[in-house]
Amino acid sequence: MYPVNPKKSLGQHFLADRNIAAKITRALSFDGYKHLLEVGPGTGVLTEYLLEKRDISLRLVEIDAESAVYLKERYPETKGMIDEEDFLKYPLSQKYTQPLAIIGNFPYNISSQIFFKILENKHLVKEVVCMVQKEVAGRIVAPPGSKVYGILSVLLQAYYNAEMLFTVPPQVFVPPPKVTSAVIRLTRRLEGEKGKAVRAGRETAGKADQEAAGDAGQGATGKADQEAAVYAKLPCNEELFFKVVKTAFNQRRKMLRNSLSRFLPAGQGKSGNNRTGKEGGLAERCEGGREPFNDPATGLLSLRPEQLTVEDFTALTNYIGSYGRGR
Repeated sequence: MYPVNPKKSLGQHFLADRNIAAKITRALSFDGYKHLLEVGPGTGVLTEYLLEKRDISLRLVEIDAESAVYLKERYPETKGMIDEEDFLKYPLSQKYTQPLAIIGNFPYNISSQIFFKILENKHLVKEVVCMVQKEVAGRIVAPPGSKVYGILSVLLQAYYNAEMLFTVPPQVFVPPPKVTSAVIRLTRRLEGEKGKAVRAGRETAGKADQEAAGDAGQGATGKADQEAAVYAKLPCNEELFFKVVKTAFNQRRKMLRNSLSRFLPAGQGKSGNNRTGKEGGLAERCEGGREPFNDPATGLLSLRPEQLTVEDFTALTNYIGSYGRGR
């Protein structure tokens, strides 16, 4: 019998493979932060390895009372570390004033909500290493033009470098889920750093270990520089940026001139054709934001949302903002 009863209502699938657990924890860089938060530790398969990191301040958020009791019994050192709360309601900004990393086997039924919570706290969350449904991981690292490129792709890639590390088969969980899982890493971009998303998976821990060691090799000075560095901000109204991205993808089959019509000046909600023969993002195609938005061949509004880069959405947000249409 398993030490904790998996609860379907909480989307619990406990990882039972210690080798994979070790591989996940090794993906953390421990660079530029001293605080680590584990979301949904369950039976502690990741916690066991995280407790070995004596120079890191570790806390656990666990909504399941049975899991919390088991963790305290199995790992007595976790007493005083566990917050028995719902992470979606967890007051990160009240708990932390310094950079932190988040790690966890995210419940599949709320993984998207967890990522939006992370975005709300992007001023604090420097790194995320997590396991999610492979389909969700694919969306997060998807490039523009992909069929699965969407809201999470744009919003997370706007602030984080997103990387798929490796996949995890169903049989290493109790109970086994009906889908394959994947481990991803999000690293907060710094000012002046261009974002990237990497789709290629790593099937061994070795390469991830080498990268983590390379990052840690910056030494104390490097870490101090990272902590003092300024996180990247978008060159636009970020609240409006979120509205534009969400509105565009909520009607992803429509051209932007139609899906975003409520944001646009009168006369720009006309139909048009898709762009043809024009390379590069909007930021590379115009000067000073003076893109001919209504041009059927090159205009941004003639595109569909999956064709836009983060830079395109930024430029579009500035265009909309310049007309005071950000309602």
